[in-house]
Amino acid sequence: MKRLFRRLYSDYLMPSRLPEYEVLLRDAAEHGYAQVSVRDFLRPPPAQGRAPTIVHRHDIDSDLRTAARMFACEVRHGVRSSFYFRLSTLDFGLMRDIEDYGSEASYHFEEIATFAKRQHIKDADEVRRHLPAIREEFAANLRRIEEGLGVKLRTVASHGDFANRRLKLINNEILADDTLRARCGIACETYDSALLDKFDLYISDRPPPQLYHPMSPHAALGRYRSICLLTHPVQWETNWRDTTRCNLRRLAEGLTW
Repeated sequence: MKRLFRRLYSDYLMPSRLPEYEVLLRDAAEHGYAQVSVRDFLRPPPAQGRAPTIVHRHDIDSDLRTAARMFACEVRHGVRSSFYFRLSTLDFGLMRDIEDYGSEASYHFEEIATFAKRQHIKDADEVRRHLPAIREEFAANLRRIEEGLGVKLRTVASHGDFANRRLKLINNEILADDTLRARCGIACETYDSALLDKFDLYISDRPPPQLYHPMSPHAALGRYRSICLLTHPVQWETNWRDTTRCNLRRLAEGLTW
């Protein structure tokens, strides 16, 4: 019962946390942190060394309305960040605004989970046998997004779906292929160890009451020089219509898979 109440609260009753996000951006700047995208973070640091840095990564699993509000908040504070969009959340207008501002808009991919659900495959080894076809589907989707956006995508982020958890097979296995990465021009996937090892602390937001794991970014300021903060719009503001649509879609997929 407690778990159900928490889910209802986070989906439909939680007050907006966007004022907290604005405070975080301001406080990070006051502590002397550069606030940048994944793409910018991967560029070579200046000769004098990198300033304390927060890399802002947003996974747009759902709720484009809140994603746009988070972006507007960042514009007010001069912050750059990375927004990763699923096929189901693509919004080329918003993505072009993000790129024109100097932040990064890219792809939150999930072809392994999509293929498994579409083909009603529940065995990880069977899915792996189809990886060549899945990789081609990924490449085609990436190309379509690049054409729609008019920008070459250099970094991408793997999405975690309920199907991945059941299969115990993550979507970024698609990119365990150097030839595919080279062909697609991908410099980094956000779970690459070469990227993660550059951070002193990796923080992800969580539903209430936890809010963050392993600690609050507010508490991390001044204690860690290099921080990656992963956020999801759905954790920051309720959107009844979009959340209900996503919950019904998740239910339908679970029943038909």
